Amino acid sequence: MYGRDEKKSGVRQMDLAERVLCGEQRAVAKAISLLEDRKPEHRSLMSRLYPHAGNAHVIGITGSPGAGKSSLVNGLLKAWRQAGKKVAVIAVDPTSPFSGGALLGDRVRMRDHEADDGVFIRSMGTRGSLGGLSEACQDVVRLLDAARYDHVVVETVGVGQAELDIMKTADTVALVLYPSGGDVIQAFKAGIMEIADVFIINKADLPGKEQLRGELEDLLHLTERKEEWIPPIFETVSTENTGMRQVTAGMKAHHDYLASSGKKAVRRLRQKEQEVMKRLQEQFSAEITPVVKQAFLTSKLDDSLRVWDPYGQAETIFKQWKQQFHINEEEKHE
Repeated sequence: MYGRDEKKSGVRQMDLAERVLCGEQRAVAKAISLLEDRKPEHRSLMSRLYPHAGNAHVIGITGSPGAGKSSLVNGLLKAWRQAGKKVAVIAVDPTSPFSGGALLGDRVRMRDHEADDGVFIRSMGTRGSLGGLSEACQDVVRLLDAARYDHVVVETVGVGQAELDIMKTADTVALVLYPSGGDVIQAFKAGIMEIADVFIINKADLPGKEQLRGELEDLLHLTERKEEWIPPIFETVSTENTGMRQVTAGMKAHHDYLASSGKKAVRRLRQKEQEVMKRLQEQFSAEITPVVKQAFLTSKLDDSLRVWDPYGQAETIFKQWKQQFHINEEEKHE
């Protein structure tokens, strides 16, 4: 829609997608809210933005609670801004299963950058997602990429097997550890350790730093890696901004490696394939759910519980659905 004055002057008001592409922070914030709420228009918005994404370096920051991820990101922001880079941060917070709300405390720990137009920080609740990432997170990353941020940082909730979801979003995954945090290596699943492209020992001024580094180095020797990239180990004290430049340089080196080897394109293609599969599963689930409910409504209780095993019943329902689908398709072509 155009304003009355804009019609007279012949000046067209930019729509939301255009404002996002210009990097307007208010438009970016509004668009993210639209994506989080999964409004119907979010699909058309992403269709407009998608061709403009793909240039940013997407970085995943994960690690156990108490490792100092938020303060580390705060320190990295300072280093990137000193280098003249625009940075966006998505801080994913756990959503309460009772109230449905999230603490969203990471923005409190990054107040140093509130007045900086070159930094955009957004907290997002997981909203029940088991992967440690919000359902809308991948769309938000692409939106921020299209808004011409050089780095898009995704700080995840914590560590667990489901945190492997970060691989579906990030180019570079940084695993944050800290000394004196108990038997840290044993606490992490092998999959979590293997997805890390960079290891960061934060709070390196605490006792136990050397032991933790030794355990990490031993683990790297034991882990089979087919790629040429060997994850470096950095030591930081985020509260004192110590080691930040080394970490940002290490992340850049990994990004350069991905780009020069062609692995970035391969990784992005694999991420897209996984997301397409997810969207297809969502559509199929929406299509098949009424068929399943109808099958159970028309079946006898005794037969359903005692005669049909779940595998057999699922196969039967699927065959019936396919048959109905083909019939409908033939009717469409008549």
